[in-house]
Amino acid sequence: MKTLIFSIFIILTNLVIGQELNCQVTVTSTPDFSATANDKEIFSDLENNITEFMNTTVWTDDLFEIEERINVSILITITAKNGTDGFSGQIQIQSTRPVYNTSYNTTTFNHIDKNFDIVYLRNTALLFSVDRFRSNLTSILAFYAYMVLGYDYDSFSLKGGTSYFVKAQQVANNAQHLTSSDWDPNKKGSRDTRYYIVDNALQSLFEPIRATYYNYHRLGFDVMYSDPEKARQVILQSINALDRVNRSRPGSVNLQVFFNTKSTELISLFSQADNGVKNAAVNILKRLDPINASKYESIL
Repeated sequence: MKTLIFSIFIILTNLVIGQELNCQVTVTSTPDFSATANDKEIFSDLENNITEFMNTTVWTDDLFEIEERINVSILITITAKNGTDGFSGQIQIQSTRPVYNTSYNTTTFNHIDKNFDIVYLRNTALLFSVDRFRSNLTSILAFYAYMVLGYDYDSFSLKGGTSYFVKAQQVANNAQHLTSSDWDPNKKGSRDTRYYIVDNALQSLFEPIRATYYNYHRLGFDVMYSDPEKARQVILQSINALDRVNRSRPGSVNLQVFFNTKSTELISLFSQADNGVKNAAVNILKRLDPINASKYESIL
């Protein structure tokens, strides 16, 4: 009986409820920000608080084994102080997932949000509810937690991340009262806000991007170990499918996010292909991601 109880305990300790993310957080400031000793203490406290928030909040209904947690890194760079307790800057969120039967981890999300505006007091409890607004800080963190989950789940099953994109949209909708912010759908002169990142993700027009996430990862990279040439062809086809989005919404934020996440990896991947695949890859990549056109030339 004791042996049975011990065995059950071992199994349960390998399953983590409410720890879907393995998040590493860094809070720093730009050289021209004259951080006081008190500011540095606040940054350290904020770093620890965000780490705990991201790693202990229950984001899904699924059970994750410890080794299945999604690796996430967050880099917050403070550029200005607003009043006594307000700070502005940017936040970069990056997540990875393992490639089947290899030691390689592929990046699934890499985005820099340059509109990070928060109010934070040392030792503040970070409270979050998906159904109502608590603070801009926890809304931003939760929004990107759900976006990371959405893209990760999309990479394992076709449109598998829908429920997490819906939750991210709910977080965005709850924060819309913050006018002229990245939550505001009517913010002038900007279509690369948090509002549009998730709104686009749930529109049928952008479904090719989500299908590409599945085909690229599950049918491409996850079979690379057994048939690299076939995997490259699948990945090339998945990239070509993005042209439909590009024709309708050239330069959309969701395409930008995809290529910010994948451009370096794509260069490495297709540099090892035969000349025909190289040329085809460079042509489509330069058309879809013109900002990195010169980098893609290095494939040839």
